[in-house]
Amino acid sequence: MPASSATRSTATDTARQRTSAGVSFAASLAFEHVGHRVGSTEILKDISLSAEPGEVLCLLGPSGSGKTTMLRIAAGIERQTSGRLLLGGREIAGPDTFMPPERRGVGLMFQDFALFPHMTILDNVRFGLTALKSAAAKSEAMAALARVGLEDAASSYPHTLSGGEQQRVALARALTPRPSVLLMDEPFSGLDSRLKDVVRSDTLQILREAHATAIIVTHDAEEAMRLGDRIALIKDGSLVQVGTAAELYSRPADLFAAGFFSELNVLEGEVRGGRVVTALGPVADSPSSDGSRVTVALRLSGLRLAERDAGVSGRIVARRFLGVVDLMTVAIEGLDQPLRSRMRAGVVPENQRDVVVSIDPQDVIVFEKAPADR
Repeated sequence: MPASSATRSTATDTARQRTSAGVSFAASLAFEHVGHRVGSTEILKDISLSAEPGEVLCLLGPSGSGKTTMLRIAAGIERQTSGRLLLGGREIAGPDTFMPPERRGVGLMFQDFALFPHMTILDNVRFGLTALKSAAAKSEAMAALARVGLEDAASSYPHTLSGGEQQRVALARALTPRPSVLLMDEPFSGLDSRLKDVVRSDTLQILREAHATAIIVTHDAEEAMRLGDRIALIKDGSLVQVGTAAELYSRPADLFAAGFFSELNVLEGEVRGGRVVTALGPVADSPSSDGSRVTVALRLSGLRLAERDAGVSGRIVARRFLGVVDLMTVAIEGLDQPLRSRMRAGVVPENQRDVVVSIDPQDVIVFEKAPADR
């Protein structure tokens, strides 16, 4: 074990050791009608999106949706095929403009941290400070390591550090040149699940202290909700919805957006007398005309099971204990597919099979069907 590991044994120690982060000159970064093609494949489709100065913006979406391509275009590693990019209101990439990566003042933190294995931690952090004299670069790098609680590891090499420590070194290196925008490509994906919460919290605190504008790519909705001031949801190269975590969770633009933030039961419904009626009975009000067909998304936490109550009859056909909650699968007359419910563990006795099923209106989201779907 490295000699410095005792001083870095816990996240609490790290939090105590860290000093305040140096302030960056945060700038806005705007994508204006950005498109990108590779051969006949359209990777990005008319993306218009901006990160404001000092904001943490999360790009969220499944693998292959175009999130990393957006970062590469912002960093200048790739050039978009249409549209333009503005940094602090100044065009840095457009039909007749292309500012090279080294002149943009944009930092990029890779998914695998990209630390140089043959360099010490200090040399890794000061690698990009080529404009400073040696003593000044060392001083800046040591200050950056102090901000992430790793100044005692300055003479160590990357392979001697844990994944969480390597992540903090990569963050220190990215912030040391004081970029106006920091781009982070799934920076926590390689971390042990036990470390993620602590490292994400530390990273967010450092970004806040640095007043840095940050764009973070993730495919994890909970991570985006924890980190982002706003979230941009991307699907197949298109922007689906932008807003705060609360906005996207409570008012998703479509079924895809709803399903990205919650596990769902999906039911067919029909409007009758101003109410949406399903096999579970009326579930929501609707302004649509009678006879309109709708799609009903019901979060698993909104399917309530009880021994006696108002509702419809159901039978538990499977259940799994998940610690805080029981995950139960329930067959309901009139539905071809069973529904799933998450309820606090032990609320429904383990030997109980027959239940009364009701819904919590707060967990119901109704989507109008497109004409082609009706």
